[in-house]
Amino acid sequence: MKKIISLMIICLLLACDKKEKQNPSIMIFDDSLEKIINSSAKIEYLVDSLNVAEGPLWDAKSNSLLFTHITENTIYKWNEIDGHSKYITPSGYTNYAPTIPNIGLSGANGLAFDSEGMIILAQHGDRRIAKIKNEKTSSPVFETVVDSYEQRRFNSPNDLVISSVGDIYFTDPTYGFMNLQDWSFDFSVKEIDFSGIYKYNASTGIELISEELDLPNGIALSNDEKFLYVNSSNTAEKPIIIKIDLLTSESSVFFDGSKLAGEHSGNFDGLKVHSSGNIFTTGPNGILIISENGKLLGNVKFKGDLTNCTFDENENYLYVTGFEFVARIKLNT
Repeated sequence: MKKIISLMIICLLLACDKKEKQNPSIMIFDDSLEKIINSSAKIEYLVDSLNVAEGPLWDAKSNSLLFTHITENTIYKWNEIDGHSKYITPSGYTNYAPTIPNIGLSGANGLAFDSEGMIILAQHGDRRIAKIKNEKTSSPVFETVVDSYEQRRFNSPNDLVISSVGDIYFTDPTYGFMNLQDWSFDFSVKEIDFSGIYKYNASTGIELISEELDLPNGIALSNDEKFLYVNSSNTAEKPIIIKIDLLTSESSVFFDGSKLAGEHSGNFDGLKVHSSGNIFTTGPNGILIISENGKLLGNVKFKGDLTNCTFDENENYLYVTGFEFVARIKLNT
């Protein structure tokens, strides 16, 4: 009898210990997610006191994270040895295009690497997709990839993803025209009367994929590259993720976040697709993890609202950018 009681006490202590170690910021709604993220994982805050960090991109060559600081018109680099420092400045506003001076959100936003290791940038202020060598500089020389559709200059390219054959998919909302002081928009230099989702191919040029969202934002390809996921950051009216079939061009609502948006702060902004096929997206209440079938598997809450996310080379960590910080959380690999 004493042995049984002792075993029961040990089991209770172990259960309590396990409960204590669980991170209350991590909510797992489906057991399948436990293969990817541990409910006891810790959130590490790497950089603070920022003002709209974005475009996280893992640079395996230097084992570092690149991210954009939009209001500062700068790309930063962070790693565990050196911390964070300015890497490329200016990043997205060089007087290349007619734009609103001092409007606020003029720096580069989304970043990606092409097959040659060049950094491909979505530039708010210069209103183009551009590219540059992956090296530190305070006098950057950008090369324009594409800056217009039907001879009309883009609004402010926001986020992008590159396919295995080099096609660039990107969103073009109007955030570059936003005044951060009162959240108003100045459209005086706007040339396109919609916010497009585009595909650019070096041989065939620019193609409009969709104009159905008024604020298309984060964009990602499914692992088989048959589908495109695009976030709508219009939280007030359309807090959704759409899924576009790239063969038929048909789109559908992949995930409706209306209920979550009514209960929590945060926008559907940036998103990435994990090797499992699950989608990690910023949204109401932090990072949402959604299955390929549109089922909400889990939620990771951070200390403030988020803008984007990415994985390192081997998916050991999920890195996130927020309006005021950069953070990461360890994943199961």
